[in-house]
Amino acid sequence: MTGKVADKTGFKPKAIVKRLLTSLPERSRSVLEARFGLGATPKRVTLEAIGQRYGITRERVRQIENHALNSLKKSDAYTESQAAFGELERIIDSLGGVICEDDLLNFITKDESMQNNIYFLLVLGDPFKFRKEDDETQRCWYVDPELSNKVEGALKALYEGLSDEELIPEGEMIDRFLKELQDINDRHRNSEVLKRWLSISKNIGKNPLGEWGHAASPNVKTKGVRDYAYLAVKKHGSPLHFREVAIMIEKMFNRAAHVATTHNELIKDDRFVLVGRGMYALKEWGYTQGVVRDVIRESLRKSGPMTKDEIIEKVLKERHVKPGTIAVNLQNQKYFKRGKDGKFSLVK
Repeated sequence: MTGKVADKTGFKPKAIVKRLLTSLPERSRSVLEARFGLGATPKRVTLEAIGQRYGITRERVRQIENHALNSLKKSDAYTESQAAFGELERIIDSLGGVICEDDLLNFITKDESMQNNIYFLLVLGDPFKFRKEDDETQRCWYVDPELSNKVEGALKALYEGLSDEELIPEGEMIDRFLKELQDINDRHRNSEVLKRWLSISKNIGKNPLGEWGHAASPNVKTKGVRDYAYLAVKKHGSPLHFREVAIMIEKMFNRAAHVATTHNELIKDDRFVLVGRGMYALKEWGYTQGVVRDVIRESLRKSGPMTKDEIIEKVLKERHVKPGTIAVNLQNQKYFKRGKDGKFSLVK
């Protein structure tokens, strides 16, 4: 299997790595093979486990590893491997010049052992630089530091410009991202590259409907039935019965949604408003929380005295009820009074 060619490269990573390692003393070679998973098994071994194997400290293992890498960079085998490093550089550039480590390795090959060999070449090669993973960004690789800084700055500005609950269609998100990027090469101005760059940020994420927003928002990081219900109702665009919501969750997300469970989650989630018998709408659409009486009271607060027909018209925009139900509520003299002009107002 040593000669197997990686899926997206024109060279044989395992053969190159083997040739590089043969120039090292046995212990140095064994340490690198264990640390990077380059041996018979692709499992990477910790510094502590290697130290126990040789009866030395983990810090001493780290020193051996670093010395071995530095020695390789001075070897003839390293000089002879420049074509492979150049090919890896070309691949990174073709993917946008800055790319998450997992995306890069998975693009080249799905084979874990082969990925370890590619990763070793990235660590060893002088052209390649990486940004450590932290709370805001994924671990990523790049060649041009200036481009990496531009992408990182644009991602921060993009995140800061998003409100907590905002959801943005992918096309609009890409347009916003482009506005934050300054003087980037035209070959990087395509949606695939920009989506790869967006995936570098841990603060920005995409929900199952392809809409972007704050990664921590329940509108993006869907955890349960209520979050899937929110996306389903939002996608539908108008009030839905809880039974229909359960059906939509199963169809849209291929996820089992028990009707009773769905109903219970809609009741408990203040993003939803009950607008009729089992009918739910999103609060963000402007629906008033509460029963019909509460909707009437809010309408009178906003618009002042109104006739019965005017009130019915307004309430029917927010509640799926019969006009008679609204008329019965208006008869409650504790809350409403009718003036000589026939208009209803609030009891103070």
